[in-house]
Amino acid sequence: MVLVSLLRRAISTTAFRAAAVAVVAYLVCAGVVVWLLLWQTNRILTDQVLETLRAEADLLTAEAQSGDETALVRAVEARSRPGGPGLYFLAGPNGAKLAGNLSHMPPELAAGPAGGVFRYARNAKDEPHLGVAIPVDLGAGQRLIVGRDIEEQRRFADQMGTLYFLGLGLLSLTGLLAGFLISGVALRRIETINLTTRSIMEGDLSRRIAIKGTGDEFDVLATNLNAMLDRIEALMAGLREVSDNIAHDLKTPLTRLRNSAEAALMDPRKSLAYREGLEHTIENADELIKTFNALLLVARLEAGVLEANAERFDAAQLVRDVAELYEPVADERGLKLALDIDDGAQLTANRQLVGQAVANLIDNAIKYSAKAARVPAPAARAIGIGLHADDEAVEITVADCGPGIAPEDRERVLKRFVRLEKSRTEPGTGLGLSLVQAVARLHGGKVRLEDNAPGLRVVLRLPKRPGDR
Repeated sequence: MVLVSLLRRAISTTAFRAAAVAVVAYLVCAGVVVWLLLWQTNRILTDQVLETLRAEADLLTAEAQSGDETALVRAVEARSRPGGPGLYFLAGPNGAKLAGNLSHMPPELAAGPAGGVFRYARNAKDEPHLGVAIPVDLGAGQRLIVGRDIEEQRRFADQMGTLYFLGLGLLSLTGLLAGFLISGVALRRIETINLTTRSIMEGDLSRRIAIKGTGDEFDVLATNLNAMLDRIEALMAGLREVSDNIAHDLKTPLTRLRNSAEAALMDPRKSLAYREGLEHTIENADELIKTFNALLLVARLEAGVLEANAERFDAAQLVRDVAELYEPVADERGLKLALDIDDGAQLTANRQLVGQAVANLIDNAIKYSAKAARVPAPAARAIGIGLHADDEAVEITVADCGPGIAPEDRERVLKRFVRLEKSRTEPGTGLGLSLVQAVARLHGGKVRLEDNAPGLRVVLRLPKRPGDR
């Protein structure tokens, strides 16, 4: 039963069906070729026999035309060797046999003046043989049949046909066995994929499909599926982390919103307290709306739904405009924006999203550099904003003079709602760097976090599109 089940599965595979179709097509073509070979072989042998018969008929006709019947009889008898390939029958005007090694006129030839194939027996104990003969017109009422035994040619043709068809059978068997082997290999690889997918469906998202390293289509499929699974696992992990962070980070503003409303209701000032409470409620609600808007934007960016809005623009001018917008904020906190921008750098991307990413980086740099601004050293009060382009990409750099981020935390802070403990007291939602990461991923770029000694350097690398230089 197991063998039957395996055979059924192998036969039902696409690999076996493809192999079977290929074998059938090959057999049809080979059958046509074999038939043509057999036909051509038979035609060549027949032509050779007929050529020989015509030559002998010409010689015997010459003997008959000499008018000497005795000489004709002797010539026919000389050629009529017992057991030889030549077949002859010479009859007089009355139909009686005069010479030859055929006992009588073959009935197949008696009715057909053109000659043909006939069967005869050399003696009573011999098996019938196959012969071919042509009639020779001698005149004077005489009849002469000149033929050849073609039993050996027939056996040769039969052996050739048997050999050809045995070859076709062997090819058929080999093709089917190859189909089974190919389908077995395909089944094993597919079963490996099925086992992995079943484990993943049962909840083990860390499982991956084994790669043989042969570089075949199964390895390519496994590589792509593993990349897809990595992405799904990252999204699921991000979803769990977002859920946990929403529960923690949004609980505080919601609690503060409720406490503000409750305090307003209990305040004896009545209408004045109500107004102040409503104003605080609106401010807190606006912050929550900003958080959810940022969360929605990050989700849409990671889904890739905004890529169609790409346009070609001057990236250097965009960075200058954003820096100019934040310059008053930096001055207010005692900071200076130091620009190092290459002019004329062109970029094909979503202008608004790139501008939002740069704004988030500058806003974070100002926020976390504010404490360092109390240090009198000019270098400690500067926020470096740079833009440099090469043949492949544009790099936007924002370097602050804040507390920096430890190397082990740099990957984690790019996720949504992640805020380090030393940043908990600062205003924010933990979505700034995750939005920058989402913008970079949407455009096929990368975000690097480096040490600025002191502070943090964030590098946003966005690839150029074809034609942009």
